Amino acid sequence: MLQQTRVDTVLPYFERFIARFPDIQSLAEAEQAEVFRLWEGLGYYSRARNLHKAAKVLMNEHHCEFPSTIKELESLPGVGRYTAAAIASIAFNQPVAAVDGNIKRIYARLLNYHGIYGSPVFDKTIADFAKELLPSDRPGDFTQALMDLGSAICTPRQPNCPECPLQSDCLAAQNGTQDQLPLKQKKAPIPHYDVCVAVIEENGKILLNKRPEKGLLAGLWEYPGGKVESNDESLEAALKREIEEKTGLTIRLEGKMGTYKHAYTHFKISVHAWQANIVKYAETQLPPEFNWISIKDLAACPMGKVARRISNQIYLELIQAKNQ
Repeated sequence: MLQQTRVDTVLPYFERFIARFPDIQSLAEAEQAEVFRLWEGLGYYSRARNLHKAAKVLMNEHHCEFPSTIKELESLPGVGRYTAAAIASIAFNQPVAAVDGNIKRIYARLLNYHGIYGSPVFDKTIADFAKELLPSDRPGDFTQALMDLGSAICTPRQPNCPECPLQSDCLAAQNGTQDQLPLKQKKAPIPHYDVCVAVIEENGKILLNKRPEKGLLAGLWEYPGGKVESNDESLEAALKREIEEKTGLTIRLEGKMGTYKHAYTHFKISVHAWQANIVKYAETQLPPEFNWISIKDLAACPMGKVARRISNQIYLELIQAKNQ
């Protein structure tokens, strides 16, 4: 959970997750939808999917016992070299160098190394240095100490060099380059997309679209629609086109519910949502990824942040209508 997410955000999620899944078996036997629902709001849902898959592997192939070797750990879904090394080092005290972003930053400054962060040459240089420094005694404590040093003192901006126990050995501190390192490539501008979605209700049910099992927000439910294309005359025209292309339905737009902004890692979106009615049905059945979901069941459907905000607004408007 702490990969890509802040500690203060994670804590309540972690507590709920562990309360529901106190051991490997309970997680392995859970439905994916429930795992996603407890994860909802943390983003990067491939982490939850891989965690669930890994629990199944551990139950079926390891009798719910966690492996301790790098090779076995890396065979688990979602466990790469760094995660495997961190587990082996911290949980099993094996002499394996686990190099996260904090440690890469510390070592780049210790060496006054001006390679480009994340490049193959940079990663190899830092990995080789990490192996040289790793002590055979208490490697797990050493790894955690470096992680803490990077998060508390050797921070990305304005490192607190006077308080650093490694200051006398740090070539960057001696050369006054600690604020410049590690060097990073300039990021390209983050693209922005307009997305239009429809809230189509019939007989107390809402039409939802389940995303593919691979890719962004894989396996989550969302409101049907899609991106605005350059040749679309308007947002409304884009939404009608998307719905007809994907479902065969012809819709009439009613009131606009709002615009919901969200940022992903590599792009940003503005989601424009309308209430809509069907004026012409498709000649064939809806594609299998579309389904009519009872309004009362929306809360149980795992969704991304924007779709959940729209669902919450649907509930709010229903409550307001009942109180009028």
